[in-house]
Amino acid sequence: MAKHSLIEARTQTSTQVRGVGRRTTNLGRFSLQMLGLAAVTACAFVTVVAPNVGATATASSSFDGDFSEGQATAQTLSVNGTVSASVFRDAYGVTEAPKPVPVVIEAKADTGTSADTGCPDPDLAVADPAGAQVVAAALAAERGWTGAQFDALVALWSRESGWRVNALNSSSCAYGIPQALPGKKMGDVAPDWQTNPATQITWGLNYIQGRYGDPIAALAHSDAEHWY
Repeated sequence: MAKHSLIEARTQTSTQVRGVGRRTTNLGRFSLQMLGLAAVTACAFVTVVAPNVGATATASSSFDGDFSEGQATAQTLSVNGTVSASVFRDAYGVTEAPKPVPVVIEAKADTGTSADTGCPDPDLAVADPAGAQVVAAALAAERGWTGAQFDALVALWSRESGWRVNALNSSSCAYGIPQALPGKKMGDVAPDWQTNPATQITWGLNYIQGRYGDPIAALAHSDAEHWY
């Protein structure tokens, strides 16, 4: 009888202790769950400021969830917000660019001379040294000046003008392939003396023949005196 009573008393005591432990554990879990809910709710309200354009974003949120004793069910977090921005720019004005002033170039009268120096105008002719030498070879051959004579002529006028029909010495106004001084002397042959190599060569050959006798003699004088 006494032994049975002792076993029964231990069983009751054990049951009471276990019951107290279960209630304490359930209370602790509930407290932690409520603390977590409060933290999530507090963090859901956020104000964001964008420093570059002055835009603000305001978010409102709600939390919905059900908890059973000892276990949380599905949780939902909803955030709704609007964003507004303002952009400012300094005032500006538009000015029309000035229209360019037209440049008027007066036509130069064709006088055959340069307005700056009074010399013949080299822009009136186009030089063709190779073509001029072909013309000179034919005209010199008519006078018997071939071979060494023609070679001397080529060397002489290469030095004087480079066989350019519009060669001009701006300091003396000597002009053309033979460097006639003044150039208008060649007008005795033909009026196209400024542009026609045949006219200039004919005048030059006449000058060499009348003053030196032949191209070899004219070249020798040029070598010694630096003019002919």
